[in-house]
Amino acid sequence: MIRPARGLRAVAFVAGAALLIVAAPARAQAPATRDDIVAQLNRFESAPDVNVATLREQVLTRSRSRSKNEPPPQKRPPIAPELTALPAFNADIQFDVDTPIVLPDSYQTVGRIADALVQAQLLPYSFLIVGHIEANGRRENNVLLSQRRADAIRDVLVNTFKISAKRLQAVGLGEEQLLDAAHPNAPVNNALQIITIAKVPEQSEQPAQPKAAAPASAKKSARKR
Repeated sequence: MIRPARGLRAVAFVAGAALLIVAAPARAQAPATRDDIVAQLNRFESAPDVNVATLREQVLTRSRSRSKNEPPPQKRPPIAPELTALPAFNADIQFDVDTPIVLPDSYQTVGRIADALVQAQLLPYSFLIVGHIEANGRRENNVLLSQRRADAIRDVLVNTFKISAKRLQAVGLGEEQLLDAAHPNAPVNNALQIITIAKVPEQSEQPAQPKAAAPASAKKSARKR
């Protein structure tokens, strides 16, 4: 039996590695810039009738369903279809396994989101942070984890990057509104969304007018009485 020389094997290995290195950048996707995020969120036209507190309850209730006729994840209708028509940015934010702890590498992404939210084009709007989880494990646990992760990002934006809390709400949809329903276990279903949800009410910039001082003559007449 003739064995290939070690040198030939080494050359083949190096060549294969080189091909992998060359091919990798073609598959890599450049991270979204601040301007990319602004462009995706700055297309707001009308506000849907969404009560976030009610939506949270609906998601949790549906995730607890034990009906025999319950459809599989890929056939479940979206629980909040009105959100799909709104401007959204899907953020690939990495968390520690089964926790709401943001991994250090993802703080740069959160920072770019914060930078986008304070740009002039987006300052008139408020946003909904939506957590998603792929269809693995218990549905109810997935909803709770997605809510904790959405809350965690809201807290980081408010406490670390000083975004006004009045402009941010958070909801976790778990696996009840998959981003790629055809592939329930795909990593894309773990993405966190920033959705433009409403226009912030305009506040009057005119300061309150102080009460006019009583004329001196009125004060004198009051004393005489």
